[in-house]
Amino acid sequence: MNTPFTLIVCTYMRPKSLLDLLVSVKVQTVYPNEILIIDGSTNDDTQEIVVQNTFENLRYFKVTAENRGLTKQRNFGVSKTSPGSEIICFLDDDTVLESNYFEEIIAAFTSDEKIVGVGGVAINENRWTQKLPHRAYSSRRYYELDGYVYPEGIRNVARNWLGLQSNLGPNKMPEFSHGRTTGFPLTGKIYEVDLLIGMSFSFKKSVCDTLKFATYFEGYGLYEDADYSIRALELGKNVISTKAQLSHFHHESGRPNKYKYGIMVSRNGWYVWRLKYPNPSFKAQLKWNAIVLLLIVIRFSNIFTTPKRKEALTESCGRLVGWFSILLNKPKQNKT
Repeated sequence: MNTPFTLIVCTYMRPKSLLDLLVSVKVQTVYPNEILIIDGSTNDDTQEIVVQNTFENLRYFKVTAENRGLTKQRNFGVSKTSPGSEIICFLDDDTVLESNYFEEIIAAFTSDEKIVGVGGVAINENRWTQKLPHRAYSSRRYYELDGYVYPEGIRNVARNWLGLQSNLGPNKMPEFSHGRTTGFPLTGKIYEVDLLIGMSFSFKKSVCDTLKFATYFEGYGLYEDADYSIRALELGKNVISTKAQLSHFHHESGRPNKYKYGIMVSRNGWYVWRLKYPNPSFKAQLKWNAIVLLLIVIRFSNIFTTPKRKEALTESCGRLVGWFSILLNKPKQNKT
């Protein structure tokens, strides 16, 4: 494969995680033509890791406060990409790749010229199992796809019972926004989707030259990946390749407190919903709000069902505050 491509990794205060990722990049069957590390850390630990270890084609950038934050760092990275690059791959700094990850990403792009975005699959989070013959699976407790089944969590079980579930496939956004988040079974297939996940998504450079990551999503940037994926659909198709595999470890550092996170779930969720569906039907609006309320209730119930009671309380309060705040101050679209 002779398609020149760039890897951009935006990082913040995770030097050990970044090193683990770069070690997995080093053994790839197809190696990036350039690796750009965009570091927003407030100390020099990440820079020291990069200096102490040698990785071919790597360039390191330490950004100042005005360019700190996931979407700003991504835009900064795109601006530093070589003109000859055809694809830009973005990875979270707490991921580790299977050895053929980039090979499969490039293969997905070349399989269809209309494809503009490709995502991978986190195998350490994949809960799909092959469907057993002669066993009955309740449609309210299992989701089936291509001979595999996925055990629904309490949120989706409740939505199934209440008639609030999406009738679209995973990573597709229905008119009421709340789609299936099951991911895909490891079938080896390529699936067309609306939404790609920011821990592992890649776009044609022509897309990144046309669309900037929205600075509305400051700091941690929850749902910034959904925003970008939706806008990329104006230029072509997004797909997920189940052969492009990695592990995602969700490092805790750099994440907001649960109250702020809860507010972002509600407000940023509304933002991306109205980006794709600016004028949803009354029924879709009822469903969106009903699901938001349902998820708040379920998250609040975690106070009594999980040991992390404080996190459950603060997040559910944040979701509720964020939900009410939309009535008084709706998020405004800002694509730059």
